Amino acid sequence: MASGGGNYRNGTHRNSLKGTTTATDRPLSVNSNPSKPALKNKSLSSAGASASASSGLRKSSPGSLGGGGTTKDDAAVPGRVRVAVRLRPRNAEELVADADFADCVELQPEFKRLKLRKNNWDTDTYEFDEVLTEFASQKRVYEVVAKPVVESVLDGYNGTVMAYGQTGTGKTYTLGRLGEEDTADRGIIVRAMEDILADVSLETDSVSVSYLQLYMESLQDLLDPTNDNISIVEDPKSGDISLPGATLVEIRDQRSFLELLRLGEAHRYAANTRLNTESSRSHALLMVHVKRSVKGRDLAHSIQNGNTTNLAKSLRPTLVRKGKLVVVDLAGSERIDKSGSEGHTLEEAKSINLSLSALGKCINALAENSAHVPVRDSKLTRLLRDSFGGTARTSLVITIGPSPRHRGETTSTIMFGQRAMKVENMLKLKEEFDYKSLARKLDIQLDQLIMEHERKQKAFEDEIERITTHAENQISEAEQNYANAMEKERLKYQKEYMESIKKLEEKWMMNQQKHSERKDQMVSTAEEVAELKKLLSKETSIRKAAEEEVNNLKSQIAQLKMSEASANSEVLKLRKTLEDEAYRKEKLEGEISMLQTQLLQLSFEADETRRRLDRGLPGKVPGGLDSLISQARPQVNDSGNGEKASIENLFEQVGLQKILSLLEAEDADVRIHAVKVVANLAAEESNQQKIVEAGGLTSLLALLGTSKDETIHRVAAGAIANLAMNETNQELIMSEGGISLLSMTAANAEDPQTLRMVAGAIANLCGNDKLQNKLRGEGGIKALLGMVKCRHPDVLAQVARGIANFAKCESRASTQGNKTVRSLLIEDGALPWIVQNANNEASPIRRHIELALCHLAQHEVNARDMITGGALWELVRISRDCSREDIRTLAHRTLTSSPTFLAELRRLRIDY
Repeated sequence: MASGGGNYRNGTHRNSLKGTTTATDRPLSVNSNPSKPALKNKSLSSAGASASASSGLRKSSPGSLGGGGTTKDDAAVPGRVRVAVRLRPRNAEELVADADFADCVELQPEFKRLKLRKNNWDTDTYEFDEVLTEFASQKRVYEVVAKPVVESVLDGYNGTVMAYGQTGTGKTYTLGRLGEEDTADRGIIVRAMEDILADVSLETDSVSVSYLQLYMESLQDLLDPTNDNISIVEDPKSGDISLPGATLVEIRDQRSFLELLRLGEAHRYAANTRLNTESSRSHALLMVHVKRSVKGRDLAHSIQNGNTTNLAKSLRPTLVRKGKLVVVDLAGSERIDKSGSEGHTLEEAKSINLSLSALGKCINALAENSAHVPVRDSKLTRLLRDSFGGTARTSLVITIGPSPRHRGETTSTIMFGQRAMKVENMLKLKEEFDYKSLARKLDIQLDQLIMEHERKQKAFEDEIERITTHAENQISEAEQNYANAMEKERLKYQKEYMESIKKLEEKWMMNQQKHSERKDQMVSTAEEVAELKKLLSKETSIRKAAEEEVNNLKSQIAQLKMSEASANSEVLKLRKTLEDEAYRKEKLEGEISMLQTQLLQLSFEADETRRRLDRGLPGKVPGGLDSLISQARPQVNDSGNGEKASIENLFEQVGLQKILSLLEAEDADVRIHAVKVVANLAAEESNQQKIVEAGGLTSLLALLGTSKDETIHRVAAGAIANLAMNETNQELIMSEGGISLLSMTAANAEDPQTLRMVAGAIANLCGNDKLQNKLRGEGGIKALLGMVKCRHPDVLAQVARGIANFAKCESRASTQGNKTVRSLLIEDGALPWIVQNANNEASPIRRHIELALCHLAQHEVNARDMITGGALWELVRISRDCSREDIRTLAHRTLTSSPTFLAELRRLRIDY
């Protein structure tokens, strides 16, 4: 895939690789996918030569930037980040353009020092770990920058090699040169893999690589182009980073590794700029995982335990060291005016500069020992957490150019390297026992023992079968001899037995005759005794049952007597209670009758006073209420407060509960005057909580559903609107179906004042963030829009206020991230009416509509609907012509912060 100024190229060379997974000291999520390698060559114009950038396949992420990872039984070793500076020679363009100017830098490699010329007479001096001139060979660069890191990785440590610098200064040349034309040009990546493969044993050790690119904050697998959005997962306990879905490939030889580098490089993004004909537009990360078995450790252990058996030796697990090498080819920082980037290439440059800026902030924070390191500002800093301030040995090579035209970029690169030298890492050895290998050995030994046991078991069973057969033959022969002898003896004893039986039978017959008579007498006597015993036992049981029955009857009689006495006393109490209740009922009926009369008179006189005040006549408390008001407090002097004082006095004198009971009176006039009194009480904030607690709100809602009198509807809706100004009361109104009742009242009302009261109540409910979905689901928005048919200015003002409140709540939810879909107002068709009345002559209507438009426009998902509905023109007018400065400023800020609105204004060629 290709976009903008980036070039995405696939070659035709194919290779089949086997993906494997290796265990590390941290939990990793690995997906091994068959990849289709492709070829790509990328040229570097900064040194006038071409280089092939290469990377491997990626599986896991480093530890933590600013905090070390955890390793069992190993103490951390301090290790400062080592920084080398490399100067590239002048390219063809600079040889012509800067022929009359000296280089802006002077290198002193023998002192490991660099001088930066500020002007012809002033220089700044900086020291680095290594200073590499433009004549330094690729081998020397590798030996001083990367080889110590590679050796640490082979010893079981994590290591990072990273190139940083302005675009076109030789970063990719330093790291990724394959050396296909000249072996001396091989870069750090190729030489590092050569050393690793030369040092490991492929029989017991393993080397696997992964290769990714960070393009415009999207982490992509360079060996599997379809996997273009790899997520970064952080373990909440250990802080380790894993990359689920990234490919991991085992390397067996240098040739297959070079194929992987070509495949990955073919998928990198590049673009032609003024500073570089093929500039990298993404950060490339090569990760090499090395797993080595430690030799000599088992031998030393055996010497210490000389009497150890062979079985114990075989049960000892192999010690494994795991190291990880991360090679980072950062995209070059650039200034837009010098690189000439535009269009999509400009967006790529912005993304590159933002990620490099985030890395610089983290380096500054670590160098200054800041308590907070802004790791999460960029995916690049999250991926490099272990490289800076973590557990890895890190070497940084900063590349600079000699041209005085780029002195500012060169200075920025040098200062980045200076700050990086102040970062301390805590190196930790990654060792663990290879229990999987031990398990495989034990499985093999177990299979061998099982086979040996089966062979011995078969031989044993055969021997047992032979012995058993021989014994059975001998036993059968002995049994036959014994049976013959026994038969002879049996016949002999049988004959003697029969003779003896015959003699005994004869004697028995004689004795039987003698005792037969005596036996008959004994049997008859025994039967009579048994019969008598049965009769005696039966009589005894009958007597016991009769005694128990008598005792039960006695106890029941005693209980009945006690129950009768308690019942008589209870009856007396109930009679007395009934008499008291009858007296109280008569008294309450008298009080209710008197209250109804007073309430009717008070309501009539209150209406008369209101009408007099509306006509401009002096108001006073009617004389008919003097007796009731005089009982509550002295005569009121202020004529304007006469009605309120009378209602307050009635509230204190009679009690709220009795007034609310009149809302359910059968007389319509009584209900009308009662609801007016409750409405006047609800106008005072101090009375609202008492009315709600006494059930007044429930009674008012019930009147909307049961009464057909529009006067009651108007006054009750006004009282509900006053009570709906409290958030707790709003939730209670919604829970009791208030929106449905108000909507039904609005649909049936014809009086504009009734509609104004209903619209005011719904407008107050629209200001509650928690009730948005429920209010819309029960038809609140559609009820508001239905009332615009009245066209009365007061009604339209309340409708506009409700829509503004609803839009404000949606804007607040969108800002907090709780709402991601378009506005419910737009879904219910409110936008055409809003646009139509945005320039209404009535100031209250226009002000609320302007606020509603501004709040709707703050949610980017509404922008396209607002443009289609014509709201964009109204927003432009509001931002220029609105009389209120706060609304004008809000409209201007909304337009300038919306990419959709700005794109439409540019399309319409409106200068804004």
